[in-house]
Amino acid sequence: MKTHLADSKAPNSPVFHVHSAKGKVAGLLLVMVLAGCSSVPLTQSGTLSSYKGLGPVEGHVSKSRSFADTPAIVAAQTVSISPTRLSPLASSRLHDAGNDRLVSNALDRAMCIDLSDKYRVVAPGEAADLTVHAVITDIVPTSKAVAGLSTAVTLGTSFVLPVGVPRLPIGLGGLAVEAEAVDAKGAQRAAIVWSRGANSITNTARVSEVGDAYGLASSFASQFSEILVKGRQSSGLDLSLPSGQKLKSQLGGKPKNAACEVFGRAPGLRDVLAGAVGAPPSWTDRPAK
Repeated sequence: MKTHLADSKAPNSPVFHVHSAKGKVAGLLLVMVLAGCSSVPLTQSGTLSSYKGLGPVEGHVSKSRSFADTPAIVAAQTVSISPTRLSPLASSRLHDAGNDRLVSNALDRAMCIDLSDKYRVVAPGEAADLTVHAVITDIVPTSKAVAGLSTAVTLGTSFVLPVGVPRLPIGLGGLAVEAEAVDAKGAQRAAIVWSRGANSITNTARVSEVGDAYGLASSFASQFSEILVKGRQSSGLDLSLPSGQKLKSQLGGKPKNAACEVFGRAPGLRDVLAGAVGAPPSWTDRPAK
């Protein structure tokens, strides 16, 4: 007796129950992440040359509105990255000296590494097919006290339990960024308005007011760089492996493009180990002078 595909989708079939269970697990994981997530509003702060081409709000964990002139992006070969700035609001959120530059430099460095997959990156101010401008419009500071407590609880329980207790879902930080890429004549060819709050499942607690913003800077860079490399934003989860040059640079190796050296080398495994024990990113990341 043959089993038809239609039969496998019947409510009482084993296949139906497997797919149903997977859907419930995925939904439960999403609910858990969102439940233990800080909220950062998606706003227009006036830093882009235009907001007219932005599409509808997309995403659950990261929220964004974006625009891409695909033909212009595909044709471009060189890119320049202007140093990321902080808005007055974002600057007012921070109290520890140097943290503003720590976050903005991490964003620029990640952007430079990611864009090197397609472009020849040139120094700021040099002629390029595209020039990227980014502004950090808001930062939700991480609670250092709660982050320290979370780290102590997680490390302590990891000695007596198979898996450490997740991060406490309070005192979480967040980041909001606006960015655009313009051509040599100043015409906007890509743009994004983006925000994301840290969550207690995937973001490690670090005892720094920018512990979360620092890590989220790379998340933003990855999303906007994808638009500038592919000419579009992927609709689903990207499970592709990083390129060889990207992996090398992320581990602290020499970047593919010399222009990326202005942002310093990535701290690599040192930062991963420091993050595991809740150390501030400033302990391992020294932006180039």
